[in-house]
Amino acid sequence: MPEQHEQPERSPLNPPEGDLFGLGNLPYGVFSTADEPGRRRIGVRYGDHVLDVHTAATALGSPHSDLLAHPTLGALMAAGRPVWRAVRADIRTWLGYPAIEPFLHPLTDVTLHLPFEVADYVDFYASEHHATNVGRIFRPDGEPLTPNWKHLPIGYHGRAGTVVVSGTPVVRPCGQRKAPSDPAPSFGPSLRLDIEAEVGFVVGTPSPLGEPVPQTAYRDHVFGVCLLNDWSARDIQAWEYVPLGPFLGKSFATSVSAWVTPLEALDAARTAPPARDHALLPYLDDADLEPGGLDIRITVSINGHPVSEPPFSTMYWTAAQQLAHMTVNGASLRTGDLFASGTVSGPEAEQRGCLLELTWSGRDPVELPDGKRTFLEDGDEVTLTAWAPGADGSRIGLGEVSGRVLPAAARAV
Repeated sequence: MPEQHEQPERSPLNPPEGDLFGLGNLPYGVFSTADEPGRRRIGVRYGDHVLDVHTAATALGSPHSDLLAHPTLGALMAAGRPVWRAVRADIRTWLGYPAIEPFLHPLTDVTLHLPFEVADYVDFYASEHHATNVGRIFRPDGEPLTPNWKHLPIGYHGRAGTVVVSGTPVVRPCGQRKAPSDPAPSFGPSLRLDIEAEVGFVVGTPSPLGEPVPQTAYRDHVFGVCLLNDWSARDIQAWEYVPLGPFLGKSFATSVSAWVTPLEALDAARTAPPARDHALLPYLDDADLEPGGLDIRITVSINGHPVSEPPFSTMYWTAAQQLAHMTVNGASLRTGDLFASGTVSGPEAEQRGCLLELTWSGRDPVELPDGKRTFLEDGDEVTLTAWAPGADGSRIGLGEVSGRVLPAAARAV
């Protein structure tokens, strides 16, 4: 028999070529280890490992060591863009030192936590394809878009306290439901539980009350980007949302990735938003600004089976415009504010970012290996993954966000 040779173990300092979490990415998170489960610390993902950045910074005499000693990203996020850039540059340098290897933990050996304390949560409605589809479903004989839709980024304030980290089970919500043919509302578990594939933007630098934040200051305030799943109980939402909008149909859970990708890592993914057919008011006009869109390719999977690939590059309103609109009335920003894009949907049927669209409100079930779906069943696990173009032909991965549906009577463990 030919002689067998064991393959040398790959060093964590050398991720495989093409790894989505290489030096061009370096997303931030918060982790703990089995030997110190109560100690949460800031980490940076590199390949399939996590760098303990505070321990490394202390060992290497970094002037930013105190900022990195906190159990969440809040202090680092509040420090501002010059510090974000300096820390990121330092980490890239450290990962070239063989002496850094003891500070790297295998991903499989750590527990990931919500990486920042969510201050306020705002969700927008920025995909023209999604808004048009929803309008056609609910207003088949009328205009699909409301008159204001192309003049301002529509949004609503969500519940910051129910933003949860990827992997947290989602208990099916209960509430009032009333179908159009029902004589009166009933109460019980949602029968039309849905997801919304979105991209979230995390605010670092705060702003004073009464001072709007222009689009040109977007990079100075937004720390990074993460995938987000805005779980939605469509039957509860349909009965409650007139006249004030989403409430209990949305507030039971919003899942975010455990990893926040620095905005700087997505520079090569910047792209122009779709062409607009009318003039915007000056504070939203971005014609002479750097491209505000992002070329992020999302995949939605249910129980490991891909069902949709929404393209973020098709979003009508950019994150910079959303930030400008969110503060144009003088509302202040706080470190940890989270604002989400709204459901990401493209022009094709296989690019729709929620089951409401994919099944056309239940008319056309999605085929899965374990059966058809109109809306989510108990036990279903939804996972969002994504990547974006990086420098020199590389790819930048966004940390996945997943959640499994538990029955209404069950308790998450």
